[in-house]
Amino acid sequence: MSKVLSRRIFLGSALSAVAGAVWAGAPAVSLRPRPRPEGLYRGSPPGAEALIEAARLDGQVTFSVMDVKTGLVLEGRGETGGVPPASVTKAVTALYALSILGAEYRFATRLIATGPVENGVLKGDLVLAGGGDPTLDTDALAQMAADLKDKGVHEVQGAFRVWGGALPFERVIDSSQPEHVGYNPSVSGLNLNFNRVHFEWKRGGSEYSVSMDARSARYRPAVTIARMAIAGRNAPIYTYEDGGDHDAWTVAKAALGNAGARWLPVRKPEAYAAEVFAVFARSQGIVLAPGAALRDAPEGEAVVVHRSAPLRDVLRDMLKYSNNLTAELVGLTATAARLGRVAPLAASAQEMSRWARTELGMQGAGLVDHSGLGEQSRLSAGALAQALVRVHGDGQLKPILKDIALRDDNGGIDREHPVKVTAKTGTLYFVSSLAGYMTAPDGTELAFAIFCADTDRRQQIDSRAAGRPPGAASWNRRAKQLQQKLIERWATIYGA
Repeated sequence: MSKVLSRRIFLGSALSAVAGAVWAGAPAVSLRPRPRPEGLYRGSPPGAEALIEAARLDGQVTFSVMDVKTGLVLEGRGETGGVPPASVTKAVTALYALSILGAEYRFATRLIATGPVENGVLKGDLVLAGGGDPTLDTDALAQMAADLKDKGVHEVQGAFRVWGGALPFERVIDSSQPEHVGYNPSVSGLNLNFNRVHFEWKRGGSEYSVSMDARSARYRPAVTIARMAIAGRNAPIYTYEDGGDHDAWTVAKAALGNAGARWLPVRKPEAYAAEVFAVFARSQGIVLAPGAALRDAPEGEAVVVHRSAPLRDVLRDMLKYSNNLTAELVGLTATAARLGRVAPLAASAQEMSRWARTELGMQGAGLVDHSGLGEQSRLSAGALAQALVRVHGDGQLKPILKDIALRDDNGGIDREHPVKVTAKTGTLYFVSSLAGYMTAPDGTELAFAIFCADTDRRQQIDSRAAGRPPGAASWNRRAKQLQQKLIERWATIYGA
């Protein structure tokens, strides 16, 4: 099932009319004089190089800004060089998924009966079959169990099995990340609660009570698939081992304090979903006998089907909250539909890169995942800004991007700021990116991409160390301040 965003993106007469100016040898800086809107700078706005120098950022600063109507490149700096894009990658993933799957695509999670249902008895296995839904949560599994009962099933003679083979299993998104971070979970065709488990602790005298549960809005069932032990040490804070049938975690007692909670990644996502569903089936009077997970797609009748929200809504939340698992799942699903087969994460990212180069003209695009978590990914500011101009007329990306609040001189949110920005942010330690659309006070709309990256300092980070690397917070703060100052400069010069 392959769909295009719009023929206007790829064959639009308006773009082709200015193709010579847009894509071949356009000037790096517009020579057109522009009056300045009031309230941004008094006198002449600072030059881009002066702003970059004042930001005191080591590493690379590259950018490109273009007029969305004409495709004219207004300013650029190092715009053809590849830089780690961080989560700005998710904007490309959104375009890829919309193009291949379509805005109305819905992920489906099914309960499949491998035999007939007679007098309320399923004479066969019951299979919980994932369809790559990134939004499946505990509440949805509870509803599926209730729906199964409503279908008249009250007993399963066979085994209860799970299948996650709709997408490839990946133990982690990026192996360079710390083991315990919730934004780097496992990937599967069957996922629950973004493949995170809720760990909570409370002190009682000199001892602690701990719990691990699969909480969502309405329910919080305890699980055994992830287990926590308290260790009498100062560091490391967390350790992980594969316990065979469970994730075995330990936490340093000295790091706990009186009480607290955090989300930890799940490394056995299919078993996690199976355990939680079995709890709700039992609450409906349906006792399930666990069986081995299936490797091949199950055959039988889907007695219950849970469908996600439309892809457009899934992507809007992905871009707003920058969820890595969602990005990987929608990217993998799009690649499977595009190729007609499942591809591993790295191969899927390569396929998305090829698509970006051929369909969006993003020369040099080289991505290692769909989320931007891997620091080996490379995009250029010029190629991304060009793609943003190219898709602007289709009207699918901009409405699902996040409104970015600009700051006042004291660092607070300036809700009355005359410049409006709708964009995707990207942040890793010593990497900060921002790309999207800005509207000047007079209504002029520009597409832009700004990449800041100090790859040398990133290479010095010890991924096993707890906490933020020294200097990372101030570096990223200065990068964000620079991004706003560049945007304000462009609004002043070109907003007429």
